[in-house]
Amino acid sequence: MKNKIQLISTELAPKAIGPYSQGLVVASNLPLLFVSGQLPIDPATGKLIEGNIAELTERVIENISAILLEGGSHLEKVVRMEIFCTDLKKDFSAINAVYGKYFTNVIKPVRQTVQVSALPLGSPIEISCIAFV
Repeated sequence: MKNKIQLISTELAPKAIGPYSQGLVVASNLPLLFVSGQLPIDPATGKLIEGNIAELTERVIENISAILLEGGSHLEKVVRMEIFCTDLKKDFSAINAVYGKYFTNVIKPVRQTVQVSALPLGSPIEISCIAFV
């Protein structure tokens, strides 16, 4: 079986309010790569970077990209993203803007975005994902 991703989009459910898909059917004979939640940590220093939410989101996605590449995958093969944020009212638009720069495919990963009261190391954002290899 060849890897295949089919976009699911229906007018009978609300349209996505960000750069993600309503649903995906994924058919693959290849393994899946599960990436644990990533924080905006500089791999060289092991410390959280400073900056605005856009800069922090970019660092997180770059960290995810590095893990995907090491595992034989890449961002275009991501099928699900989970974003945890401590202030969605303030940061949702900026997160979407950065996210949209990285996920430009017609078929975008499905996504869950959740506000939480706190994240490790005081980070305002954490992202995990699932991709096929």
